[in-house]
Amino acid sequence: MAYRAKSVAASWRAQSPATKLLRLWLGITWIYGGWDKASDPSFLTPGTVNYIGNQIRGFVEISPLGSLLNNSLEHATLVGWLVLITEFATGIATILFIAPRFAAFVGFSTSVGLWLTVTFHVKPYFLGSDTAYAIMWLAYLLILQSGSNNMRLNINMERRGFLRLGSVFGITGGFIGLGQLFPKKEAAVAATGKKIIKLEVLPVGGNHKFKASNGEPAMVFRTKNGVFAYSLICTHQGCTVGFTGKQLVCPCHGASFDPLKGAKVTGGPAPRPLKTVKVKISGAYVVEA
Repeated sequence: MAYRAKSVAASWRAQSPATKLLRLWLGITWIYGGWDKASDPSFLTPGTVNYIGNQIRGFVEISPLGSLLNNSLEHATLVGWLVLITEFATGIATILFIAPRFAAFVGFSTSVGLWLTVTFHVKPYFLGSDTAYAIMWLAYLLILQSGSNNMRLNINMERRGFLRLGSVFGITGGFIGLGQLFPKKEAAVAATGKKIIKLEVLPVGGNHKFKASNGEPAMVFRTKNGVFAYSLICTHQGCTVGFTGKQLVCPCHGASFDPLKGAKVTGGPAPRPLKTVKVKISGAYVVEA
């Protein structure tokens, strides 16, 4: 069966129960992903704890695309808008069966991109959802491809196709407006806790730089056992250490520290481990205790 433009109801009737379930789950999840960002006042607001720029900055250290992410920091807000709109549009197009194969390809590409930026170092791999979603989108795309002799992911730009595509972005704009009109309530955080980063954007295996309450640069790490943080001030002569992906290393005199073993000294002239910064999980955030 060829997957040509058809009514929403007809597209649902034509698919098997398994394909319907896959389509529904992917479409709703991507719409929810867009809504979660559109209804979060801090996502596109520089200087706030959940700003997209802060998220990208945290991913630079753990992603194989670190240099690319670092270059995108200058345009972080634009990146945030692109992610938000892409998630909404992909989910809506999937539910309404508008340019379905192209939408599935975008969903697959988005999932691969999230894996490379957010969950690349999550081990075992199945603890990160991005690879699972990439496979689901790829499976859905292959199902759609199997019903067509045309292997190209072209979009119908005739009048009817253009209007259908326009409706996707119209609905997307409506959802974004509703999200800003009805922002979600932030989870309560203890009055003494300074918000560092939202837990959902600090994956297991991830880390995030922040400024501690005493003004020192610091880094928080998350493992399957919880969260912990250290000051980035070297205990040798006060230089700021950097994270190599495995060790915290001082660029001045080569001191190195193991973040997974209490920041103990593993090399160089430092006389003692890095200072611990007390952090904890409170509601939806990692906070300084």
